[in-house]
Amino acid sequence: MQLSGSVALVTGATGGLGAAIAAAFAGAGARVIVHGRDPRRAARLAAQLDCDHVTGDLRDEPSIGSIVLQANAFHDRIDVLVNNAGIGHHSPFDRMTQAAIDDLVATNLTAPVLLTRAVLPGMLQRGAGHVAFVSSIAGRTAVPGEAVYSATKAGLDAFADALRLEAAGTGVEVSTLVPAVVETGFFATRGAPYTRSRPKPRPANDVARQLVSLIESGRPERFSERGLRVAPVLRAAWPAAYNAMAGRWGERTRLRGGDPE
Repeated sequence: MQLSGSVALVTGATGGLGAAIAAAFAGAGARVIVHGRDPRRAARLAAQLDCDHVTGDLRDEPSIGSIVLQANAFHDRIDVLVNNAGIGHHSPFDRMTQAAIDDLVATNLTAPVLLTRAVLPGMLQRGAGHVAFVSSIAGRTAVPGEAVYSATKAGLDAFADALRLEAAGTGVEVSTLVPAVVETGFFATRGAPYTRSRPKPRPANDVARQLVSLIESGRPERFSERGLRVAPVLRAAWPAAYNAMAGRWGERTRLRGGDPE
């Protein structure tokens, strides 16, 4: 698929990687519709990129329908949907509150599934379209201290894979971008800074260009770092070796008991 001339809805576009994706799509000639929960931030980014914007909380199912109606009102269609919106949370699992668990699942997994369901019929009717998911290496290898976050991203990966198989022959393509560490405010908001030396944080603009390349190439997935492919392969082929490696090099987070945070 060529992005030039296409209509692309990018969720979670008012900051971080989402804003970089919106800018990269605009640079590729797409007619971008940026989404965000904050109307002022969404309007400000839209003005910078000379594009349209929609607002709404993806955790609220009725709001998802409103977001799609708003987006379709601009160009009568959505050619590309980028499910980028997501949140993180870092703490031992036994200290997570029910509210934190619900928020992660609703934002990272339920929302993109429901939004895709709302946008997909139009793509199928036209016999063309592209649904892209921004996942995480945490969904492929799991990360201590991010048990629920890892689970949501693993679920998103499985959904994308199954949807790709179902969409075969319809003209609708499905792709997954698997980033590692991106230079955004993600780690500040998740509750713990990133302190590892590897993998090194990659600029958001670089990762955004990788997504553009992925969609235009027609490939099903891309890792932000080629070396990241080793860990999932090792996990599948030699689980014992993978667990030993993950335990040695992973983040030092352990269950500790006490009241939920």
